[in-house]
Amino acid sequence: MNDLFRTFNISASGMYAQRVRMNVVASNLANYESYRANGEPYRKLEVVFEAVEGPESLAKGEIPVRVSQIRFSDEPFRLIYDPNNPRANAEGYVQKPNVDLVKEMADMITAVRSYEANLNAFITTKEMAQRTLELWR
Repeated sequence: MNDLFRTFNISASGMYAQRVRMNVVASNLANYESYRANGEPYRKLEVVFEAVEGPESLAKGEIPVRVSQIRFSDEPFRLIYDPNNPRANAEGYVQKPNVDLVKEMADMITAVRSYEANLNAFITTKEMAQRTLELWR
């Protein structure tokens, strides 16, 4: 029965990590055309996952995930030629946030699918636990 609880924790860690990823993607999409107070374009956020492994958990194949950090992307800002824009530089280019809508939507879809897979694993484990308890009655 203790193995089932570890399985719940692993699935829950995956769901939590993907929820954080969905929140970050939503923030990036919301700030697609945003600028910071200092005039700099919004810099895309990225989530970094980390496997929480140790020798014992690795041997059993029980490796949960955690969000190790949320960092600013080092991708360059987009440059758009718009000499009439008040944010344009001397050459007429405007720096735009480094958010790529297509990549963000693909990340959102991937995060949702991964969340659903972890949720299904959680539900399946719950059903196994319930059946085990029914057998003990």
